[in-house]
Amino acid sequence: MAVSLMLHFPLLLSLFFQSSSSSHNSRFSLSVEKPEDVILSQNGVFSAGFYLVGENAYVFSIWFAQTLAVVWTANRDRSINGKRSSLSIHRTGNLVLSDAGQYEVWSTATTSSLPTQLILNNNGNLVLYEHQLRGSKILWESFDFPTDTLLPGQQLTRYTKLVSARSETNYSSGFYKLVFDDENVLTLLYDGPDVSSKYWPSPWLKSWEADRNIYDSSRIAVLDSLGGFSSTDKYNFTTSDYGVLIQRRLKLDPDGNIRVYSLQNNLWEVTWQAISDACIVHGLCGADSTCVYDPREGRKCSCLPGYRVKNHSDWSYGCEPTFKLSCNKKETTFFKLQDVELYGYDFFYKENISYSDCENECIEDCECRAFQYSFNHDGLFQCYAKRVLLNGRRSPDFRGTTYLRLPKTKRNNVSFFADEEFAQDNGHICSVKLDRAYAKRHVSSFLKFFLWFSVAIGLVEVLFISMTWFYLIRTKQKSDGNQQGYNFLSPFGFRKYTYSELKQATKGFTEEIGRGAGGIVYKGVLPDQRTAAIKNLHDDNIGAKRDEAEFLAEVSIIGKLNHMNLIEMWGYCAEGKHRLLVYEYLEKGSLADNLKSNTLDWTKRYNIALGTARVLAYLHEECLEWILHCDIKPQNILLGSNYQPKVADFGLSKLLNRSDQHTQNFSVVRGTRGYMAPEWVFNLPITSKVDVYSFGIVVLEMITGRSPTMMGGQSDKAEEAHNERLVMWVREKRKKMTSEEEGSSSSSWVEQIIEAAIGSEFDVEKKKMETLANVALKCVEEDKDARPSMSQVVEMLQSHEDDAS
Repeated sequence: MAVSLMLHFPLLLSLFFQSSSSSHNSRFSLSVEKPEDVILSQNGVFSAGFYLVGENAYVFSIWFAQTLAVVWTANRDRSINGKRSSLSIHRTGNLVLSDAGQYEVWSTATTSSLPTQLILNNNGNLVLYEHQLRGSKILWESFDFPTDTLLPGQQLTRYTKLVSARSETNYSSGFYKLVFDDENVLTLLYDGPDVSSKYWPSPWLKSWEADRNIYDSSRIAVLDSLGGFSSTDKYNFTTSDYGVLIQRRLKLDPDGNIRVYSLQNNLWEVTWQAISDACIVHGLCGADSTCVYDPREGRKCSCLPGYRVKNHSDWSYGCEPTFKLSCNKKETTFFKLQDVELYGYDFFYKENISYSDCENECIEDCECRAFQYSFNHDGLFQCYAKRVLLNGRRSPDFRGTTYLRLPKTKRNNVSFFADEEFAQDNGHICSVKLDRAYAKRHVSSFLKFFLWFSVAIGLVEVLFISMTWFYLIRTKQKSDGNQQGYNFLSPFGFRKYTYSELKQATKGFTEEIGRGAGGIVYKGVLPDQRTAAIKNLHDDNIGAKRDEAEFLAEVSIIGKLNHMNLIEMWGYCAEGKHRLLVYEYLEKGSLADNLKSNTLDWTKRYNIALGTARVLAYLHEECLEWILHCDIKPQNILLGSNYQPKVADFGLSKLLNRSDQHTQNFSVVRGTRGYMAPEWVFNLPITSKVDVYSFGIVVLEMITGRSPTMMGGQSDKAEEAHNERLVMWVREKRKKMTSEEEGSSSSSWVEQIIEAAIGSEFDVEKKKMETLANVALKCVEEDKDARPSMSQVVEMLQSHEDDAS
């Protein structure tokens, strides 16, 4: 009995510290295990709390108390467990949603040293207030982060958007978005797994032809309490019950249509909708299909002749061919589809062309799958050739015909909308029930002994790292014989995928979006329809041991980190020799790609540098462990939709104890030529200053547009032959200009090094670039002790921001 208590003592000790820390850091908390933990608005109209969306799957939402209609969700794409999950305000002023008492799923990312309070207002706006001596200040509010619904008085702006749910039963993000486009026009977009397209207002109309005003850049749209909607692009409407003061909501539904719902006799009635013909919405029936709309029967999706449905429960997957096309012209024929239009994605268009010439154009191209032949209002015939068959719609209003390419052997066996193999009378998105497995901690006898041993020698931090490490090894040993355990929650809070799932998600690893020493990154679409970046680590026999170590390091490190400027990891695969990591996909790509295409103005470049500096300061100084990235370069800095930087690729990172920050415990040189600090070359002790140096090189590259890897020779005898060329060039420019123009503005030297492609914008951001250049030169000092820490870099950059404001 005494031995048993001794073995359990370290585990009990760690649980005690976790519990006491939680109670110390939070002053407000809601528990998912207590149904009575609900926030009510003062008028009783709205409630906020934990909402059940599947088997043991919950989200934190706001809903109408009377009808349970959800209007906002915090974690729609990452549900939490029904055990030990909570929402709490920490003493730092941050509102945090935690999953199973272990992982931070969502937060407001706010800070305050003053008392804070969370209030659900009568209009349905959840607000986090900071109480000051002269009143209250809003730290965060849900109205600034809508999901798929706008409430009366809630504004849709240039910084916000509505995103539909995946289906009526799956609340995760779907394919449809309501946003202001680049022309200041309120627009509906289909943003599918493979393609994106605008469908409202009519894409073939110019903005002014659709009665939209493009000259007001304020971009604000709002629904008022009486049922009137107004937008700065002059799109206005009133609901059918306008003038009556009742509960309303404007919602972007899973079918891609915007509707206003009014509560009448305890039922939600549609009192306005944007689109009357449901088939106008893109992507509803998927590829290789057609949509037919009947006002009485609704929408009907059908596969094209010779095609069959992919997923009988979800038409968004579309159809697939039951044949293979040949390039042999003699084996090809065309099937006439009267009144059928396949909108968009033409690989060529020709006007005033005969039918036979149009047909020959398609036959000559082996990838041509159909062509559209119609005539316009001027009486000219038009030919549209298609390699992809999307947005199919059958309508008597379409003045044209589509000719579908088929093998001659198949032509006589198909008839349009006749065979049950090709026609499917189901236009509904699938009903997906979410499932969340509760991740229970399992401690084997060996781990208990290891815990006891670790506490005995005082290495509490090593204890947690070792538990993670051995759990992954045990999982790897069992993966070959038992694949049934891959869909539950891992010890890190991520999903474990099978190799076949990720192979299917990436279409056989076909769309490569990046590669490096650690592996190749592919774009993929997960089973829940989220677009992901999937990194396949090298699995050759020579590097198998090294790859496994990189895989375990990357998973274990990222599992401990949480920062707005770090790439978010969603899952992984450890099956046989396969090692894969699943990350969020950032549509803007890497900093390297954007620097090549000159898409970044000086403000964006400054903000990217500041965001990168903040996350490196977090890694170096705010984590329990001392974390070095060791491979900071533009390729590892990814950009989100608003150009917010996110640091990625921890395959080369190093996790050490804070008491051992001067170490040579690196078996191999790490990093990328051109960005490596001199310490690597001269075998000096490695500290966090290697990341500071790499950061400085990246900043110089952002300012000058010159890559350090392109300025040096091809010799391998010294790394500084590459990056030192760039550093010395910048230093010489500063020295020369300050000596020649003594007494002039100290920023004049920066004008000599900025990238010429966007130099015309420099005058506005001169002070920013001067600050950034000086900070970068401090970071690339040869002597590591002369370089600032990353927290000092953040202070220098932020002080400039404060002075400017």
